[in-house]
Amino acid sequence: MNRSVMKYLAAVTLTTAGLLAGVQQASAAIALDRTRVIFNGGSHSMSVNISNQNRELPYLAQGWIEDDKGNKIESPLLILPPLQRVEPGAKSQVKIQGTPALNALPQDRESLFYFNLREIPPRSEKPNTLQIALQTRIKLFYRPARLQAGQNEYNDPWQKKITLTREGDKYRLNNPTPYFVTLVAAETSQSGKDIASFNPLMVAPKNSSLLTLSAETLGSTPVLTYINDFGGRPKLVFSCNGATCSVKENLPG
Repeated sequence: MNRSVMKYLAAVTLTTAGLLAGVQQASAAIALDRTRVIFNGGSHSMSVNISNQNRELPYLAQGWIEDDKGNKIESPLLILPPLQRVEPGAKSQVKIQGTPALNALPQDRESLFYFNLREIPPRSEKPNTLQIALQTRIKLFYRPARLQAGQNEYNDPWQKKITLTREGDKYRLNNPTPYFVTLVAAETSQSGKDIASFNPLMVAPKNSSLLTLSAETLGSTPVLTYINDFGGRPKLVFSCNGATCSVKENLPG
């Protein structure tokens, strides 16, 4: 990237985390076609679709990959092109390219990365104008070839295998699967309302995590909402027997 472009990016880029009170809420111009990315093992590359929702102005789209610790990386996955111009109302693609280093990743479970896309508005000709570069950050999962999901796996989702085990006044969520499981909501029953104090969490493959809610709050028939591969929100209905709760039903969402 040449020096003039770098200066331009530095001048106009503000992440949403740094927005000050009083700045009017802005909507993203550069939009993604998904809320998560699954990069299947055995693939050399894949593409995601982007579009410029602004019908009047062109925008730059800057993409990059981060590892699970938030560090920018160019291996085992990288973005091509890292910077492109998208005309008003136009569509384009961002390519996620795999490198030979993918072979060094665990092949018995998923690995987590983050896909980042930042929109950069054209330089304003008006003086004293604050320009905002909005950024989208979504999860990117590397899924080894042996774990690729088909219709059978989606009809009988692996999330049904998770269990809850009571530890004191809390429940521990156990994920015995080789996939990441993301939970976004909890209810005390199928007819209950979302518990406002529930903190969304993601449980790594073959791992466990303690829920922040008390076991008393969740009750003996907890319902947990998870995010599937397509961004849907199915519900897991649990039945508890003593200190252990298992899934008795998966409700489409």
